Amino acid sequence: MAYHIAVCDDNPTDQEYILSLLKEWSLLRNLPIESEAFPSSESFLFRYAENKTFDLLLLDVEMKAMDGVELAQRIRRENKTVQIVFITGYSDYIAEGYEVEALHYLMKPLDKEKLFRVLDRAVEKNRQQERCLNLMISGEMVRIPLYEIRYLEVHHNNVTIATTQRDTSSGPQKEYTVRRPLADFEKELDESFSRIGRGMILNLKHISRVTKKEVLLFDGTRLPLPRGAYEALNRAIIERG
Repeated sequence: MAYHIAVCDDNPTDQEYILSLLKEWSLLRNLPIESEAFPSSESFLFRYAENKTFDLLLLDVEMKAMDGVELAQRIRRENKTVQIVFITGYSDYIAEGYEVEALHYLMKPLDKEKLFRVLDRAVEKNRQQERCLNLMISGEMVRIPLYEIRYLEVHHNNVTIATTQRDTSSGPQKEYTVRRPLADFEKELDESFSRIGRGMILNLKHISRVTKKEVLLFDGTRLPLPRGAYEALNRAIIERG
């Protein structure tokens, strides 16, 4: 399946240059792509309404009417996985990028090697996001992207999967509980996860700090660390985190 990229830039010269670089990168990486160019945010949204299969958005920040940041905010309200890269002639907009979880900012004039590195990162992140944990809950299949899982913990023969998902931006983070052995999940997770003692599996990418007694996650969650697990967890972070 081709990697689907949208270029949104109201400067025809810049737009053609970016498309030419995408074609060169695609040939070098032997990765088929579908690239579409749009002269405005509004024209992209018209296309997006009928086709939401884009993997990566390369957005010019300074566009008339709706700028690239506002466009990204619109997209993020319903799509949390598409990669967004801003292209701009100014550095004043970088703060806004955090709000929409932009993968990167690229400054004009565009440097080919920097763009290629960002494209490589976007593809790798997309591949990671494709992997999901499948759960049967109340007769329904629930698919949780692995990168959204913070940890799994045993409670009275049940396993609770703590995620980063929320129903609203200020709501609590979702948890799912199923009656399955914790060992079953180890086979379905990737190298980002490490089992800690008998009762917990941690996503190493969510760990902010480790002490002798507890693990601190980036969202502020504190988890008790079993006795004797400190060195093994630190080693796992260094090797795989």
